[in-house]
Amino acid sequence: MVYTGAAAVGEGYVKQSSIVVLGMLLSSVVNASMLEHTHRAQVAGIDVITYASAVKDVVVISGAIPAGDAMADPDNAAVPTLSGMMLDRGTTSRDKFAIAQMLDNVGASISFNVSTQSLSISAKCLKKDLQLVIALIADDLRNPKLLAAEFSKAKQQLIGSLEASSQSTDARAHENFSRAIFPDNHPNHASSSSEVLAAAKRATLADIRAFQAKFYGPAHMTLIVAGDVSSQEAVKDIEHSFAGWAGGQDYVRADKPAEAAASVERLVPLAAKPSVSVILGQPTGLQYRDPDALALRVGTAIFGRGFTGRLMSTVRDKEGLTYDIGAGVMDDSITDGAWSITASFAPALLDKGMVSTRRELERWWKDGVTEKELVERKQGLIGGYQVALSSTAGIAFAIMSALQRGYDLNWLDQYPDAINALTREQVNHAIHNHLDPHKMTVVKAGSM
Repeated sequence: MVYTGAAAVGEGYVKQSSIVVLGMLLSSVVNASMLEHTHRAQVAGIDVITYASAVKDVVVISGAIPAGDAMADPDNAAVPTLSGMMLDRGTTSRDKFAIAQMLDNVGASISFNVSTQSLSISAKCLKKDLQLVIALIADDLRNPKLLAAEFSKAKQQLIGSLEASSQSTDARAHENFSRAIFPDNHPNHASSSSEVLAAAKRATLADIRAFQAKFYGPAHMTLIVAGDVSSQEAVKDIEHSFAGWAGGQDYVRADKPAEAAASVERLVPLAAKPSVSVILGQPTGLQYRDPDALALRVGTAIFGRGFTGRLMSTVRDKEGLTYDIGAGVMDDSITDGAWSITASFAPALLDKGMVSTRRELERWWKDGVTEKELVERKQGLIGGYQVALSSTAGIAFAIMSALQRGYDLNWLDQYPDAINALTREQVNHAIHNHLDPHKMTVVKAGSM
């Protein structure tokens, strides 16, 4: 299918396309063995995936528990983040200094992060220290000490971060965009910075204990161990450290997909800012694995990804109206997501920049992408996927992404073929069928 229309742009392009297609087919063959290196099992109630790679001695751990901001009680939006922040501050058997010393002694690391839907776990260690690191992760999750003094420090750190982000044009633009396009009961509807700030100030240790008791547990937890690892040893270590743990909740999903009803503009004035952050977009109504979702992502990459995307090459390089502009699809792994253009303009160039951006958006939406653009972008996307899988961390990320998007592990092998199979007609249909420039929300944050 990728040859369609190639002759119209010259013989040289046909030859180049043949090389591109051959390279993609070879890449698919190379990836066909990924599933053979993967082992999956339920261990102590946890979905455990091990991937044995060619790297020597190093192991990467990636985990996720459905305990993100979307699970917050409406009365206290700060609790999920504060709960995650308390996990590296000591357990009932070890204080935080003892844990840090144990990790430093073997050159290992463990970190926790809270996002919209997940509490994410990241760790890295040598093969010989895997048992120790898994035991420490389990101890952090199962037996956090929750000291009052540490909680006070965590609150102050979060409050300081929120106060700083309240003056960030990017942060305020994203906050207002998600609040504008997603209804109040949607998992992707963000709390306002003022709401989270007030919630952080009134949060108590009792709130943290209640949240962790409800959401922390093996049910719906995923743990990926990749690198120089034996699946039998990893399973044994996880079983030993997590046996007897109970609890946990599933991810939060929207009752129905969000819809773009009408064009909306929101202004977020911030004094003395050198640039204005702009977001223009809408809900897609799609999850990642829905029909048309992958085609929309590929079309969007042609339009707004990197220096070869239309937006960067036109609005920045040709017209000099911005130093940063792009487009993407986001927040669609677990529930329906959003499509947006993000840009930064000097206040004096804001109006011209918006005219240029909307002109390119309208042209892309009406005319779609060309066959040449599609063939070249396929090559880049598949090549980038291959490069990402060259690292152990990249493999762990790819596995986690596939599982959260609702795929089986064989998606790791199928992704290049799925990209390669897309036609220009499918991509242009997805663009025109799921987006409408005349119903998009625009948010401008900064000094206007």
